[in-house]
Amino acid sequence: MDGLFIGLVAVPMLIGALAAVSCALLGNFLVLRKQSLMGDAVSHVVLPGIVAAFIVTGSISVGPMLIGAAAAALVSAFLIELVRNLGKVEPGAAMGVVFTSLFALGVIMLEQSDTRNIHFDVEHALYGNLESLVWLSGIDVSALFDPAALADLPPQLGRLVVALLLVAAFLILCWRPLVISTFDPVFAGSCGMPVRFIGAALIALVAVVAVTAFEAVGAIITIAMLICPAAAARLMTNRLGPQLAWSVLFALISAVLGFWLAGGGMALLGSGFAVSAAGMIATVSGAILALCAMVAPHRKGAGA
Repeated sequence: MDGLFIGLVAVPMLIGALAAVSCALLGNFLVLRKQSLMGDAVSHVVLPGIVAAFIVTGSISVGPMLIGAAAAALVSAFLIELVRNLGKVEPGAAMGVVFTSLFALGVIMLEQSDTRNIHFDVEHALYGNLESLVWLSGIDVSALFDPAALADLPPQLGRLVVALLLVAAFLILCWRPLVISTFDPVFAGSCGMPVRFIGAALIALVAVVAVTAFEAVGAIITIAMLICPAAAARLMTNRLGPQLAWSVLFALISAVLGFWLAGGGMALLGSGFAVSAAGMIATVSGAILALCAMVAPHRKGAGA
């Protein structure tokens, strides 16, 4: 039973938790910089880039996906400026038009390309593939100490571990300029800090995490986890350190509780009754945010 739990439940739950925590840590700075929509945009525009990379290379490895996502981000930036200048609309509206259009283009590309054979279609792009990321070699506890069995772990687990380490390294190495430029970019610039570089690095890292998480958890969790845990944490405290801790806690609760409710929790209501793990994780995250909005001590002064 312990082995079955590790292989069939703990591993996909851990993958969801890694994606949630990586997104939540970066989401704090998007919320504080009032760039929440940017995280949403990045999560959308990576789709056509990922699909285009697969069509060209025939591979779903991280390298081509990152190149495709970077190209899509550059195209989206150009289109946003084009719409803003030609249409004389404010940046938020231009961004909304471009990223929804590109996401729709990505969906069409998925439907018209031969990606279903590799479990990469519209459904997986939206909901991810979390329930199927099981560790079949881990049905026995001894597999935890077996190199051959460990090599059979879902590759998404290793990629998300690397992504989380990159996020942690970025926060540690760039903490001072990141924090100062977040709260007072003018002062940070006057002190000679690379404000634009830090901002670009933050968005680039959001794109990396989005691409890494996309195959495993899909767009729904990526978007929800970039915003909901950070916004809820912002309601709980006015201090950055505790806010990061709160966001990680909320992300973990959302991933673990949401995954359990999607399967075992729903099964309590009837045999064979289950829902999407990604959808339930995002729902739990939204419920936490709603609860914090009602009872949190700093709800009046928070904003995203």
